[in-house]
Amino acid sequence: MNSSGSRPTIISLGEVLWDLFSDGAQFGGAPANFACHAALLGGDVCMLSAVGNDDRGREAIGILSRYGIDVSLVQVIDDSATGCVGVDVDEDGKPTFTIHEESAWDRIGQSDELDSRVSDADLIYFGTLGQRAELSWATIRRVLEVASANKIPRVLDVNLRAPFYDADMIRDSIESASILKLSDDELGEVLTALCIDEDATESALRALLAVGGLEMIIMTRGSDGALLVTESETLDQAGVSTTVVDTVGAGDAFTASFVIGLLSGEAHGNCLVEACKVATATCRHAGAVPATG
Repeated sequence: MNSSGSRPTIISLGEVLWDLFSDGAQFGGAPANFACHAALLGGDVCMLSAVGNDDRGREAIGILSRYGIDVSLVQVIDDSATGCVGVDVDEDGKPTFTIHEESAWDRIGQSDELDSRVSDADLIYFGTLGQRAELSWATIRRVLEVASANKIPRVLDVNLRAPFYDADMIRDSIESASILKLSDDELGEVLTALCIDEDATESALRALLAVGGLEMIIMTRGSDGALLVTESETLDQAGVSTTVVDTVGAGDAFTASFVIGLLSGEAHGNCLVEACKVATATCRHAGAVPATG
């Protein structure tokens, strides 16, 4: 972990897109949301993604830049549209998603400079949705192989969006990660994918830690907070009450805060407390990231 006092260098891999709410479009995509929050919290963040050569793509690059994110690895694809997702939010602020297919972020390609950029990073962040198409999957896998060879932490933030995942993708992603973050809603499918049959939550997470060869698992539980498990500790952090506008991006904000704390050498318990606070703050405003610039 970065203990030199300099800004931790993070590469976020995957989708940049627009969430289409009933009242308008909001910039989004879990890796992009994570990148924005991590940059706001003091990270030196680079985004590896792809957008279309269109107005939404140009606006997305502009937004990432305004958050201080390095966009030099965001590719512009002439014959693909910038990704979009239909979002319906229920009365509790919980979203459901309709994800458009054949988007620019399905075509993230490799580049000559990518290996060296990855080798210099302090941490790699990736999710499952960004791997749905073969080209992006291959690029993300290459990044993870280089990071693993250089013993760079790899944070998998599970985001299961039907029908764009299967058991093989879940297993392969976990095997490529060193740290797993997931929600309690996703735990059952993850356990099934890894053939783990445990009813008690902590026992299930410990089995997942062992089977996946992971160093750490963090499971968020909405308003009930989060649970962290390593080989030597279990931490149970209560949630923070708030008035919810929507929960879009709350998990991404949580992960960004936790990662920044971890790379700064903070105790795991302190990282959890702060991550819950940051996630709660995200629930108080519409959209996944706070306004800037």
